[in-house]
Amino acid sequence: MQLGIDDLAFATADRYLDLADLAPVHGVEPAKYTVGLGQDRMSVAAPDEDVVTLAASAALPLVERMSEQDRASIRTVLLATESGIDQSKSAGVYVHRLLGLPAAARVVELKQACYAGTSALQMALALVARNPEQKVLVICSDVARYDVGSSGEPTQGCGAVAMLVTANPRLVAIEPVSGLHTTDIMDFWRPNYRTTAVVDGRLSLRAYTDSLSGAWADLQAQGGPAFADIDTFVYHQPFTKMAVKAHAHLTRLVGAPRDAEVMDAQIADSLRYNREIGNSYTASMYIGLVSLLDHATDDLAGSRIGFFSYGSGAVGEFFTGVVQPGYRDHLRTAAHRRLLDDRTRISHAEYSAIVAPVNPVDGGDHEVPASTRNPFRLAAITGHQRLYERSAAAATAVA
Repeated sequence: MQLGIDDLAFATADRYLDLADLAPVHGVEPAKYTVGLGQDRMSVAAPDEDVVTLAASAALPLVERMSEQDRASIRTVLLATESGIDQSKSAGVYVHRLLGLPAAARVVELKQACYAGTSALQMALALVARNPEQKVLVICSDVARYDVGSSGEPTQGCGAVAMLVTANPRLVAIEPVSGLHTTDIMDFWRPNYRTTAVVDGRLSLRAYTDSLSGAWADLQAQGGPAFADIDTFVYHQPFTKMAVKAHAHLTRLVGAPRDAEVMDAQIADSLRYNREIGNSYTASMYIGLVSLLDHATDDLAGSRIGFFSYGSGAVGEFFTGVVQPGYRDHLRTAAHRRLLDDRTRISHAEYSAIVAPVNPVDGGDHEVPASTRNPFRLAAITGHQRLYERSAAAATAVA
């Protein structure tokens, strides 16, 4: 029996900032971002968008495709995020209600920086192995935010990915062997008293590649596939150039021929969506997977994908999956392209107005003006509670 990803979709904000409009503010040429970071645009969450609304928007197409009986088989919802909205209540509980899922389910939020989505996937696989009749909904959702004017600002972004994990999956069967690596290091973190992250950029780059080396070595020690037996690679992408650097590092590490054209072909399709979305933390590697499946011109059926998931602090995991026959029949390529193309380009002034306010912390009554055209929105923060609703703009668009 194979286990893996049966259905897959992503969501992002309905507006973006072109990095060509940010570069002059930072006093640099656009190429510093488009070439140096490998980023063209970054999605900007509206004031009424957060990890809950993005997560529900990503999962909605999966749920709408399912029969009522199939929905009842979702006994677990795992939401991974490092942009949590509450110290106790799982953001996934709000999502569970917005999606209209059955009450007979467990819902949990997982955290370990950008790695948490892979932790959720591995837990989901274990639950399905225990009872193959059940399905697990895994959602990775984040809003990447850094201090205005900082070197991290052009690597902001937001997005969510929803994955239905089942037995006999239609998209990607996840192989059982993983390589793991954990070390206590302060390369990136966000204390409870901060709304933006603290990051040591140079240390974080080194921590990433060190974790990749360690996870790869453990994968080989556990009997995992050799480098030559992997056809394509998907890496965690805090910015797309990091994936390029990571693949070059792994190629050197294993002593494989450093053919630039071959190396590019092994990762290029996985980078396309992230160039337009920016960093989405837990979702970024899985948006890379969607990008690979949506953009590959060759039929990937039977191909083995190597995944490297990294979360600062730091935890890394290298695992593999095999693309299933007929996978193209279950993709949402046109919908994903439309999602990105329909976004609104905003000016730097508009972007500044969006990111300047912070959520109120006085426990009072605060309505949030309707802004997003995505399916769900944050309507108010009142009496210490966050209130979510179906977006009127989305309902009008559907009608």
